[in-house]
Amino acid sequence: MFKMIIEPRFGDADGLGHINNTVLPAWFEQGRNPIYRLFTPDLKLEQWELTMAKMEVEFIGELQYGKEVEIRSYLLEIGNSSMTIGQEAWQDDKLGVKGKTIIVHYDFNQQKSVPIPKSIKNELEKHLIKGTKEHED
Repeated sequence: MFKMIIEPRFGDADGLGHINNTVLPAWFEQGRNPIYRLFTPDLKLEQWELTMAKMEVEFIGELQYGKEVEIRSYLLEIGNSSMTIGQEAWQDDKLGVKGKTIIVHYDFNQQKSVPIPKSIKNELEKHLIKGTKEHED
């Protein structure tokens, strides 16, 4: 599992001090960077090999401005050319938001999906979480 801490910005909050729902997809994207680096270590767009096929975000509870948020990212499934990434946003030891994203290993020149290299699959498998009630949908 990959973890990162986000310090919400003033502009991330709405008039009630809650983190705006439009902010979480961006935080989740940032939380996927360690996974992206397995494919493109320096994150150079000229060498990018991934594309998003689907994203889901489920709001469980409120996140507040003025308190750190922990983003947790892990693999739920690894296929031949795609992977499902699970993510959670936690604040004060409470789950506030969870999501899933399907990312495809993609050859942009050929405009088609390509198999994930075995060496990268081996690294991804280290972050695979299956069968725990907390992470099931």
